[in-house]
Amino acid sequence: MHDPDAYSTPPYGEPGPWAPAPPVQHPAVASPGHLTPPPAVSPHLGQASAASPHLGQAPTAPHLTPPPAAPSHLGQAPDASPHLTPPPAAPSHLGQAPAVPSHLGPAPAPAPGSAPAPAPGPSLQSAPGPANATEAAAGQPLDPAPGEPASDPWRRYDPWSPTPLAGAGVLHQTGAAVPSAAQRRRKVRKGIVGGALALALVSGVLGGLVGAHLERNGGFEHVELPQAAAEPTGRAADSVAGIAARALPSVVTLHVSGSEESGTGTGFVLDTRGHILTNDHVVEPAGDGGEITVVFNGGQTAEGKVVGRDSGYDLAVVKVSGVSGLAPLTLGNSDGVQVGDPVVAIGAPFDLEGTVTSGIISAKERPITAGGESGDGSDVSYVDALQTDAPINPGNSGGPLLDAHGRVIGINSAIRSATDGSDPENGQVGSIGLGFAIPINQGKRVAEELINTGRATHPVIGITLDMDYTGDGARVGTKGGDGGAPVSPGGPGDLAGIEPGDVITEVDGQRVHSGDELIVKTRAHRPGDRLELTVERDGAERTLSLVLGSADGD
Repeated sequence: MHDPDAYSTPPYGEPGPWAPAPPVQHPAVASPGHLTPPPAVSPHLGQASAASPHLGQAPTAPHLTPPPAAPSHLGQAPDASPHLTPPPAAPSHLGQAPAVPSHLGPAPAPAPGSAPAPAPGPSLQSAPGPANATEAAAGQPLDPAPGEPASDPWRRYDPWSPTPLAGAGVLHQTGAAVPSAAQRRRKVRKGIVGGALALALVSGVLGGLVGAHLERNGGFEHVELPQAAAEPTGRAADSVAGIAARALPSVVTLHVSGSEESGTGTGFVLDTRGHILTNDHVVEPAGDGGEITVVFNGGQTAEGKVVGRDSGYDLAVVKVSGVSGLAPLTLGNSDGVQVGDPVVAIGAPFDLEGTVTSGIISAKERPITAGGESGDGSDVSYVDALQTDAPINPGNSGGPLLDAHGRVIGINSAIRSATDGSDPENGQVGSIGLGFAIPINQGKRVAEELINTGRATHPVIGITLDMDYTGDGARVGTKGGDGGAPVSPGGPGDLAGIEPGDVITEVDGQRVHSGDELIVKTRAHRPGDRLELTVERDGAERTLSLVLGSADGD
């Protein structure tokens, strides 16, 4: 009467034309032992109709002509026999016993001493029957059909079981609305759009982080900066590096300590015998019983002894013993130096030994005085100095000033600073580009005398100067400093015709502005040198010639 259900829709399939599909209802359960009676058996169809959960009894099945056959997916039902075939057992999980037809006779009486048999109707013991109510109702056998897997969940599905069978899964309908195809498509589109927005947001954040990292670190790759290839270590002989390389082994650092003070200075090797030239104010703290430690460029140390010193020239010679391989510096000629010539200064400023600086000759024959801390003028140094802008600082004193050929043209001795250094709380004396060096020609002569005799000679004119004179030039005093004559009888000045009160304005054609400048100009010469002096007397100028005398220095 109708096409078979090709999908074997569980649990009932498509109902036949002769009866409506029975509703799927759970049998009513009153209490244990009082279950709803099983459905009555139709004497004609041999098939139970669904029990009414409300009335607790099965209505009589209609006397209809049985169909020719059950649908293929339900299997064949046995022929109904009103007299021989018992009705199918009630589902075992409902705990109901099959109804006994009345024509089969009463049930046998119970044996003596046994418990009375339960009356027809509800029973607590389940009778054997099919495991699934659907199969029982449809007349299906318990075993799966040939070729059908035994684990088919539809054959084992029990809609009223509190726990689904193993492997069957939950097949109950939740009752939620089933979305239409359009709704599903809209949901998919919304998911795609939301995913795209989320992806764009995450991509933007990650891109920002990556961009920030790249900007700060220049990328994720290992950074290797470009570098020039190694160059030869040698330098041109007239370059600063070449000059320094040759001169540094001959420059030493002096650490001087005495009973009351200590200091650091520089010196340089004069010969292979161990004589070292430096400034007098460098070794002065040692006095007569102090110590002098000489540190060479390679780190070797030796004890130094003072050979001779002269405060008027601010020069001293120290000697070391037991040192081999000494390399003396070559002495140049300071008279041939010109303003603008390049120079290199080497020393130990602030105890930083082996420091090299460079500059030029800024000026020549700068009359400077230094010292005078004793108060009597006996320690004042008068220097006709070379001025340089090569940085010189405390600790450079006594170091060499070298020309472009690496020859010594001066001994670094003094600096002009922004402060006088008397207030250490407000700052340390330092270079401002005004450094002064004793010309090497003067230093060579004094060093030779100190090495040979231990004392240096000073050229003298034989006059006493009025140091309080404020006019232009150097005026001869009217009385001597010790109460004697201002012009030494028989001295060079007396022989040249100098008289007390004369004002000397020039020396060898160079203008003299003060008494200090006259002393500086005089000491720039050797004893026995001839000088041409311009003298003012009674408003008239005259020129005098004299030969410098000699006096022992301090």
